[in-house]
Amino acid sequence: MEELNLTQEWDKTFEKSSKVNHRKITFHNRYGIVLAADLYEPKNAKGKLPAIAVSGPFGAVKEQSSGLYAQTMAERGFLTIAFDPSYTGESGGEPRYVASPDINTEDFCAAVDFLSVQDNVDPEKIGILGICGWGGMALNAAAMDTRIKAVVTSTMYDMSRVNANGYFDTMDADARYETRKALNAQRTIDYKNGTYASAGGVVDPLPEDAPFFVKDYYDYYKTSRGYHKRSLNSNNGWNVTSSLSFMNMPILCYSDEIRSAVLMIHGEKAHSCYFSKDAFAKLKGSNKELLIIPDAVHTDLYDKTDIIPFDKMTEFFKTNLK
Repeated sequence: MEELNLTQEWDKTFEKSSKVNHRKITFHNRYGIVLAADLYEPKNAKGKLPAIAVSGPFGAVKEQSSGLYAQTMAERGFLTIAFDPSYTGESGGEPRYVASPDINTEDFCAAVDFLSVQDNVDPEKIGILGICGWGGMALNAAAMDTRIKAVVTSTMYDMSRVNANGYFDTMDADARYETRKALNAQRTIDYKNGTYASAGGVVDPLPEDAPFFVKDYYDYYKTSRGYHKRSLNSNNGWNVTSSLSFMNMPILCYSDEIRSAVLMIHGEKAHSCYFSKDAFAKLKGSNKELLIIPDAVHTDLYDKTDIIPFDKMTEFFKTNLK
């Protein structure tokens, strides 16, 4: 297996908690990619704990939002890991900065593999938590992995839908064709050059006429609030051709078969709120809930601890991981 070079100093965008123990760990997925994660556990914890694997947002790293969620939930009694998905952050995989609906769904299942065999984890009490694009991956994983007993999504994106259809489903078949044509031309260029062109992260400098959601992302990824040197969105972004597989391989096809409990959380004023509303409408069963946070925008649920409903998530996981 690939050996990773893990940073040992605390380099998160949030303060370290005195209530939890923290250490770096690695695990591998079934494609042989080694993933890097931060493990958080409550201090003085005894016995086998319920556990939660956390990842996202799409283009972020574990030192940002997912780590904040993981550390906070560890303060509340859960053993948690926040991991970098394949090809990103401190995790392995070549080439760098590509995404895959299959491999990134597998990353969540691989996290469950790891948690299931830990001496201090109850393998019957494992949940997952996905933020932004990894909210969609979390639902996709839950539709496949029956070991996952509870799922929380926060400010969820359906990456297949947005790549194939554009925001608010404005792309038609002709527009998709032109997009595929351009991306496949880029594949030829990349192969000829032996390198992969990057799409660029969040736009910088910020144009005055930028849409609100672009300003929202800029305020998180490009300022001291959320910037991180390993974050794709804070820097050069994904490879240009990363969206190809999402355009042709939709996730959430079988989300209506998820039997485990699901809590979906979204901001009322988030540009992305329709993703959660539509995905929730497809879910079945009395153990599914959609929570809309009044007046919140997309990135409010990345790091604003006075807005993120941690009490609700704690209650949800305690109720359903039992």
